[in-house]
Amino acid sequence: MSGGSGCADFHLYPEYLIWQSVLRSEILQEERVSTQTNLSIAAAALLSFIGILTETSLNVTFTTMTHEFGLPLSTIQLLTSGYLLMVTIVMSTSAFLLKRFDTRPLFRCAVVVSIVGTVLCCLPLDYWLLLLARLLQAAATGISTPLLIHAILSLVPISRRGTYIGLANMVTSFAPALGPTYGGLINHYFSWRIIFVLTLPLLVIAWILGETNLRLKAKGADESFDGIGLVLLSLFMVSFTQIFDQIGVNGGWSYRVGIAIGASVLLLGLFVWRCLNAKWPLLDLRLLCKPIVALRGVNYAVLQFINIGSSFLLPVFAENLLGIDSLTAGLMLLPGSLLGAFIAPLVGKVYDRRGPTLVLLISNSSLLVGAVALWFMTDKASVVLLALLYMFLRAGFNFGYGNTMSDASKFVPVERQTNFNSLFNVLQQYAGSLGTSVLSSSLSLSEAHFPDDIKVASIDGGENAFALLIGLSVVALVLTLVSVRIRKHQPVQMHSVGE
Repeated sequence: MSGGSGCADFHLYPEYLIWQSVLRSEILQEERVSTQTNLSIAAAALLSFIGILTETSLNVTFTTMTHEFGLPLSTIQLLTSGYLLMVTIVMSTSAFLLKRFDTRPLFRCAVVVSIVGTVLCCLPLDYWLLLLARLLQAAATGISTPLLIHAILSLVPISRRGTYIGLANMVTSFAPALGPTYGGLINHYFSWRIIFVLTLPLLVIAWILGETNLRLKAKGADESFDGIGLVLLSLFMVSFTQIFDQIGVNGGWSYRVGIAIGASVLLLGLFVWRCLNAKWPLLDLRLLCKPIVALRGVNYAVLQFINIGSSFLLPVFAENLLGIDSLTAGLMLLPGSLLGAFIAPLVGKVYDRRGPTLVLLISNSSLLVGAVALWFMTDKASVVLLALLYMFLRAGFNFGYGNTMSDASKFVPVERQTNFNSLFNVLQQYAGSLGTSVLSSSLSLSEAHFPDDIKVASIDGGENAFALLIGLSVVALVLTLVSVRIRKHQPVQMHSVGE
């Protein structure tokens, strides 16, 4: 019997190996990402990359533009803050758009709008038409960035999603890394309009890739679109931003500032009421009723405020105080930006192994150290010193940015993840817009007080701006410490793969 059994096993063993090999091949086939999927993701990633690249590359050209257009910095900076504001507004509609419309016509709309805006930016237009062109580009970015994540989550197998999400984060990290240097280089040797000329071929490539490969169908949306909520949110964001713009333009308090404050309070109240009472609200504000989600949301917004605000502030501050050109200002930010891009895909592993407390403490502590050092060294600033301190800010941002949102998402039920993503995207985009507006107002206010000495005005405005960054960093650090205890008593609602 034993011999017969052994003989039978011997004959069956090769068949078992063949069956196992076939099964493994089928599994690998299911996990393999098709070329069409890769090209679809590449199309959305390229369009998002171009949007972020042009946004960050303009920051080093604002000093040139203030002379060219004869407008104050508080007005010129709308090319960035207004851009981010439009991205925020469009992103707030992304959950509805991706459920209602197929991805190819959505992408086609985004790329056509982006090309129209880019062509207008290349032309010798006045400032307000240039701003309109930038808003068109922003609308395209507001569609393409959520579409990129949607394509990954819909088309990539779960076992490969981490890799693809990491690559998407690399895109959003490298674009800011290259932006200031790219903008400074172009502005130094050519004209800032060439920044947009060189992106046109890339837009055409993105269009071809998306048109031939994007095939995702809409899932259908049972809910109706909250148009009233969108109008209220848009009006609130514009009016609240106007508070700081008017302070910068008028050199301090004016009746327009009072009107903007009153309108902001009223509109915010109406928007919150609408979101809490509408059947299908634009943003699910009830998610913030969970303390840990609210704490992470504030931290997330602070990180983006400091990130976008400092990338705007430091080049302008250095150009005015040190008399450097836009190329040097762009290169000054390059080491910090590259450090941040390098850190971005690595810190997730630290978070997976050690949890959120360590990475968020490192994040907010680095921001605080960098901000305090900038405040103390404002009048002793040099290109090398500013570059080193920006590395602290950038490292702090990248240590906390992705992990803050990832940790908050664990306390949100699976069925509300889309609402959560939309809420946090709006928070971080608007925080970036505010960062540019508020810090610009600080510089403009000081220039109004010291109109005859740009260096004294730069030091005064810089000290005020850096003091604000210190305050925000302290708030974020305190909230992180508070969250340690709160998190222990909050039940995790959602587990990632492998947990």
